[in-house]
Amino acid sequence: MSAVSDRLPTFPWDKLEPYKATAAAHPGGIVDLSVGTPVDPVPDLIQKALVAAADSPGYPTVWGTPELRDALTGWVERRLGARGVTHRHVLPVVGSKELVAWLPTQLGLGPGDRVAYPRLAYPTYEVGARLARAEHVAYDDPTDLDPAGLKLLWLNSPSNPTGRVLSKEELTRIVAWARQHGVLLLSDECYIELGWEAGPVSVLHPDVCGGSYEGIVSVHSLSKRSNLAGYRAAFLAGDPEVLGPLLEIRKHGGMMTSAPTQAAVVAALGDDTHVREQRERYAARRTLLREALLGHGFRIEHSEASLYLWATRDESCWDTVSHLAERGILVAPGDFYGSAGERFVRVALTASDERVAAAVERLK
Repeated sequence: MSAVSDRLPTFPWDKLEPYKATAAAHPGGIVDLSVGTPVDPVPDLIQKALVAAADSPGYPTVWGTPELRDALTGWVERRLGARGVTHRHVLPVVGSKELVAWLPTQLGLGPGDRVAYPRLAYPTYEVGARLARAEHVAYDDPTDLDPAGLKLLWLNSPSNPTGRVLSKEELTRIVAWARQHGVLLLSDECYIELGWEAGPVSVLHPDVCGGSYEGIVSVHSLSKRSNLAGYRAAFLAGDPEVLGPLLEIRKHGGMMTSAPTQAAVVAALGDDTHVREQRERYAARRTLLREALLGHGFRIEHSEASLYLWATRDESCWDTVSHLAERGILVAPGDFYGSAGERFVRVALTASDERVAAAVERLK
């Protein structure tokens, strides 16, 4: 056990505890803008679907019910513009973090293989490589990487933490490069329905992939779009030559989404109204927080999509975390996402309207 845990970095969020205590001591209470966890209610139609499927005494299947696969393929075609998507092109997973952390291991990667991810990135990309004992490398432009030994390339658009969106032209160029060099490309698109000043595009769009899903897989989550972080509901879409073996591995490992959750996902993906309503909530909070941060002397970079504002006061991120904690506001230090973020903080939009209003008042 210790041999496995010794491969991993220190869990970054533990470092934030003293600042959390400072923020919590504020007379008006803490405004926690650090972790991007949804706070709004699960839409009623999804709750009802979950309850209706509660009497599920048998084991669910790893591949999901035919109804679930229909919902996944239908959403991928309707929302992402993909074409010719069949059940073989989709695979439900138990939340996207589980997938990211264990994918290199499930792909059979190990010493001598390399996993690449953006310079500023979700830390679990690196964790997945470490768990598999593969090498890991961060990039600014993936096409500048040495393809030798590179087995897995992560894209993330819209980005966590920066909110940056890769253009259709950039995605097309990167997909072509990965195929040229035989590199499997995984595109983390969990925030694709949360574009503000840019329209995120999937690698599965025919203008990007040329209508072929060879060598590409996209990752999608219902945590943010439908407030289902507590349900652990996500899925993959793309190359069946990749998803087929993953399905067999996950069958052996018993990595199955619960039957009630599968029913809830069917309801969630079949309804666009609740997604639009949640977007409007986040857009209103984003406007208020953005204006308050700018008025307080921050500069905001990228942030054209996703659930975060990538902000700086041109000082150490920990000085900024301390400054805000004294005002009862907790944010994430940018160096959690790589050394390139050491002068930024990530400000989440996932707080109630009342808590966002409190943060705005404190920043005046």
